[in-house]
Amino acid sequence: MSAGPGQLVILTGPSCVGKSPLVHALRRLYPEVAAELQPVVLYNSRAPRPGEVDGVDYHFRSRAEIESLGEDSRHAVLEVRGDLQALDKVALSGRLRHGDALFEGNPFVARLLQTLPLEGVRRLGIFVSPLSSDEVAFLRCAAGVSLPSLVCDVMRRKLLRRMRRQRGELSLRDLEEVERRAGSAYAELAEAHRFGHVVPNHDGEDSEHWDAFYYPIGDARRALLAVVGLLRDESPPGVERWGDEVVPRVAPA
Repeated sequence: MSAGPGQLVILTGPSCVGKSPLVHALRRLYPEVAAELQPVVLYNSRAPRPGEVDGVDYHFRSRAEIESLGEDSRHAVLEVRGDLQALDKVALSGRLRHGDALFEGNPFVARLLQTLPLEGVRRLGIFVSPLSSDEVAFLRCAAGVSLPSLVCDVMRRKLLRRMRRQRGELSLRDLEEVERRAGSAYAELAEAHRFGHVVPNHDGEDSEHWDAFYYPIGDARRALLAVVGLLRDESPPGVERWGDEVVPRVAPA
């Protein structure tokens, strides 16, 4: 446990990029590292996914209940890819007075956590990206390639595979959710440079490389080792630093 104010670890990236299985693998294979990190649990208006537990993954509440939290200054309420989420700022500050905390989630809340006034708190920002900077540079120059459309399609395929594994046949509402999340991915990728450390990872949440063989393999293993190294205050391989020129913002149509 940290002496004095703890460290806030912010692990973020597009939906289905592999953040959740990375945290699960961290807890399973590096319990001595994970034990130092108490999770930041948000409120969320969406229904739990299969395997999610109320109070552990999120505090699942109705949209009306979360809207009412916004009337209290201790909470920050944000619209996130069609869901309404809320952060208890006072509870977070109290947690950090006694140790380290881990936020694993979307870049919208992650940006809020980066700018939230937290006296004496150190922050470690880690962005998990579906592409490396080298791949982004190549694709930006490749003939006939629209980088925003490609990023959307990369994440759409991951999201579809994950949702089919969870639910089988998909409803129109499921497909609309996939499109909403995939459509947000490029704008989220353009935020990567703000988080200091970028970990490319092609094994998203849809990949069996996280747990089919007990030990992660492929990019899943490389991403896990990179995050463990950062948590140990090392300079591990597989970590990139992006400037804001790596992923250009796209002007609204």
